[in-house]
Amino acid sequence: MSDENEQDCPPCVPGLPGWVATFADLMSLLMCFFVLLLSFSEMDVLKFKQLAGSMREAFGVQNEIKVEDIPKGTSIIAQEFSPGRPEPTPINEVRQMTLNNDMNTLDVRSERGESEIADKKLGEAELLAQMQQEMVQQAKLEAVMFAAALAQEIGDGSVEVETSERKIIIRVKEKGSFTSGSAALKFEYIPVMAKIRDVLIEVDGSVSIEGHTDNIPYSGRAFQSNWDLSTARALAVANELFDDPRIDQSQYQIIGHGDSKPLVPNDSAQNRATNRRVEIVIQKGKDKELLEKIQAKGLDDTEGERLAPNEIF
Repeated sequence: MSDENEQDCPPCVPGLPGWVATFADLMSLLMCFFVLLLSFSEMDVLKFKQLAGSMREAFGVQNEIKVEDIPKGTSIIAQEFSPGRPEPTPINEVRQMTLNNDMNTLDVRSERGESEIADKKLGEAELLAQMQQEMVQQAKLEAVMFAAALAQEIGDGSVEVETSERKIIIRVKEKGSFTSGSAALKFEYIPVMAKIRDVLIEVDGSVSIEGHTDNIPYSGRAFQSNWDLSTARALAVANELFDDPRIDQSQYQIIGHGDSKPLVPNDSAQNRATNRRVEIVIQKGKDKELLEKIQAKGLDDTEGERLAPNEIF
C-alpha cells in the first residue's frame, strides 16, 4: 500500500463499537428469560431418561451394570415401580442318605419339603402333648369312680386307689384277700373283685395285673419261689375278673414281680405286709399308640385335627 492510501484511511476510534453494548444487553435478557422458563417448568424424569438413553445409544455409549444390582423396570401405566414380595424358591438338593458309596438310590429333598416335614412333626408333638394331658385328666376322673365304688374297702385298708400320670393303680393288699403263702382268693373277697370288675368294664385302656411279695423266701410246697407265688396271685385275680364275658381279655396281661419292686423297704413286719400285694394297673394311652393314632388320623395344614379322648382306643 502506498503512502497516499494510508493517508486517506480515516483514523480508528478507540474502544468497542456501540452495537456491542446493545447485543450484550439482548443476550443477557434472553438468558434471564430462558432461566425463568426453566424454573417454571416441571421435568419429566421418565422422558429425560428416555431421551438420555436414546442419545447414549446414538453416540454408542454403553452403560455398565454391576452384578450385585437388582434389576428394575418401569411400566407405561404405573410411573412408580414397587418390587414384589419375594417368595422362597424350592431348590432340590440331592442327598445320599447312606455311608455306602455303592448305593444307587438317592434321596431327593427340597428345602420347602423339609420345612413342611419339620412343621408336621412340631404339630404332632404339640397334639401328642395335648392328648397326654387329656389322658391324665381322664385317669383322675376314672380313679374317682374306682374310689367311690370301693369306699368301704378303702376305709378297711384292704384296697388302695391312686393315680400316677396316665396310670390308675388299684392295689389289692394281702390283708383280707389271700391267706399267707396261698394264691387262692378268700371267698369273702369275691364281692370286692366284682365291684372292681364292674368299673373296669366302663374304663378304656390296657390293664396289667401284677403280683408282688416280700423278700422272705417262700418255704411252702405249693410253689418253688416268690416269683411263682406272685404270678399265681395275679392269675387268681385275673381269673376272677374274667368270669364276666364282657371283659376284653386281649387288653390284659398278667405279670409276677416277686420281691423285685417293693413299695417300702422290707425291714419290718409292717413294711413286708405292705409289699405283699396285687396291683391292677390301668394305662391310659401309651405314647406309641397315641402317635400312631395321630399319624393315621392325619394333621390339618394349619392347626391339625384334634382327637377326642374316646377315639384313642
